[in-house]
Order: sequence, then structure tokens, then C-alpha cells
Amino acid sequence: MPKKRESRGRRKGDKGKVELIQCDNCGRLVPADKAICVTRMYSPVSPQLAEELEKKGAIIMKYPVRKCYCISCAIHYGIIKVRPEEERKAKGLAI
Repeated sequence: MPKKRESRGRRKGDKGKVELIQCDNCGRLVPADKAICVTRMYSPVSPQLAEELEKKGAIIMKYPVRKCYCISCAIHYGIIKVRPEEERKAKGLAI
């Protein structure tokens, strides 16, 4: 059976088995090298209040929050996009 992707949709290379992690949205168990992980800065203070406090000279820390999603949730949230068919793979190449 032909392979659809050379990497089989993963980033593990020749490592063998990798640990499973849970999707932060739906709870699905996904291999760590296949999950889509996004790091965003999180502020515990609302943006309006933070703006007022910064005008008065206060320093408001932002914390990095790392969230990992399965492929389905990453597509649903728009983190990754479904590519057009002509961009998905090079047709005519024997892998």
C-alpha cells in the first residue's frame, strides 16, 4: 500500500514509539510528535484593566501557556489549514 506522506504525518524520524499526550480540547490521546502544540502568552488580568494599570506604572506579567491539540481540534480552531489538493503532495513521484 502506498504511503500518503513520507513522514507518515509525524516528526519522530527513526525513534520508534513516543509517549502519548492528551489533547487539551477533546482529551484524545495523540502521539507527542503528531500533536500540534501552540505557545501563547496569557495574562491573568483583563486587557482594559491591564491598560489602566500600565498607565499608572504597574508591570503586569504575561505567562507562556503551551497547549497541545489533536489534528481534528487544530483544524477546527484554525491553527492549521487544510491545504488544496494540488499542494498536498507531489503527484507522479514514486516514494
